[in-house]
Amino acid sequence: MKELNEHIIKEIVRMVIEEMAKVSSNRIPIGVSNRHIHLSKADLEALFGSGYQLTKYRDLKQPGQYAAEETVEIRGPKGNFQNVRILGPARDLTQIELSLSDGYKLGINPPIRKSGDVEASEKIEIIGPKGSVKKNQGAIAALRHIHMPTNVAEKMGLKDGDFVNVETQGIREVILKNVLVRVSDKFVLEMHVDTDEANASGLKTDDFVTILTES
Repeated sequence: MKELNEHIIKEIVRMVIEEMAKVSSNRIPIGVSNRHIHLSKADLEALFGSGYQLTKYRDLKQPGQYAAEETVEIRGPKGNFQNVRILGPARDLTQIELSLSDGYKLGINPPIRKSGDVEASEKIEIIGPKGSVKKNQGAIAALRHIHMPTNVAEKMGLKDGDFVNVETQGIREVILKNVLVRVSDKFVLEMHVDTDEANASGLKTDDFVTILTES
């Protein structure tokens, strides 16, 4: 029953967002991403034990994605963060997403990359309750991006891999350039920024930004 209710709520949220997109498809809801980690199955088992399965804490807006109850510690040359949330499900590659400010505290310089591009990124150590893993790469600062359903992208004349500029609102109104557009039928419309970007522009989760179109 709980899973059914969660599914119904998720569908209602999706439909509301889609209807808002129909009214003004260049207005994008914001999701502010704090530091978090995606683990490969091998690293998950190294940290939590053989055969370990993540426990769902809450669903995220993007279908199939969730925040897990489990957390880990991450450690760099100069500092560490405890209670870093794991996002599920497990992925092919481990990826740690940080802000540039997080990197400064850890003593690393995470490159700004799109999700999945961890080649030659920063080294980091991950500590769990049953073990630790030293990664030779995997720590990045996520390139700001928009998850966009295919029908919205078609309406706006955009395709996967395009870049757009967006404008925020409020007393710290700014224009954010070089925003990556990711297009899929599986996506719910949402733009992701990290905490540095959100603080600098006065954004919070569920605020809206506007895609700027050429005149």
